[in-house]
Amino acid sequence: MKFNITALALTAGAFWGAALLVVGLADLAFPGYGRAFLDLSASIYPGYHPGTGIGSVIVATLYALVDGAIAGAVFGWFYNLMTRVMPSTAR
Repeated sequence: MKFNITALALTAGAFWGAALLVVGLADLAFPGYGRAFLDLSASIYPGYHPGTGIGSVIVATLYALVDGAIAGAVFGWFYNLMTRVMPSTAR
């Protein structure tokens, strides 16, 4: 079985972007919510500062979309490579 790398990249990007968007918006509505996660994200994504407004949440979401898509593409490519190198013996 092979992964469709494009589909996996888009799915991973959408999932990771949505995760950061939801937690970022929840933090704006309920200050302190997910702060450890958002502080970690802020250390990775330049320009993102948790709790400073909707613009910052959008910046983090865009970074996460791209980051997730790249991670999904790399994972799919590596998985497909490993299935060629180590074919399954199950029938």
